[in-house]
Amino acid sequence: MNHTLISRACRTFAVLAISCALVAGFTPAASAIGSPVTAASTTNGKKKVNVGLDLSKKQAKANEEVKLKGKLDVLEGGLLSDDAVSSGSETLILQTQISGGVWVDYGSYYCKPKGTFSLNFSFSATVSLRLYHPETTLYLSAYSSISLLTIL
Repeated sequence: MNHTLISRACRTFAVLAISCALVAGFTPAASAIGSPVTAASTTNGKKKVNVGLDLSKKQAKANEEVKLKGKLDVLEGGLLSDDAVSSGSETLILQTQISGGVWVDYGSYYCKPKGTFSLNFSFSATVSLRLYHPETTLYLSAYSSISLLTIL
């Protein structure tokens, strides 16, 4: 797949998402960058994780490139634990919110526990984003706080 096709797909998705939001009377949530939510408790020996999401800008022009940084921290008793970290990569899913508050997957990324990743992207609509970590055999599910990107 070439870069032009991916960019066209991203723009098409953004237009679809904003169209659905406008039809449903969607009101974006306020930005709360930097205060991630973690899973409530450990069960069956699975570890808690903390998922963080940060945008380089809260406002951008249409199709302006914005840098997103994501992180995955492993928690044990509220503290990072070196022995809780596996050697493999975990899946993190970037999601955007559409009509009715429904979260849809925008893309999947991989990150080692206690690691970070970054990517550049652009939208042509106002979007609410969050980073989601699905439950695995080692870790509980978690999601980041909502980050709002406003297009000027």
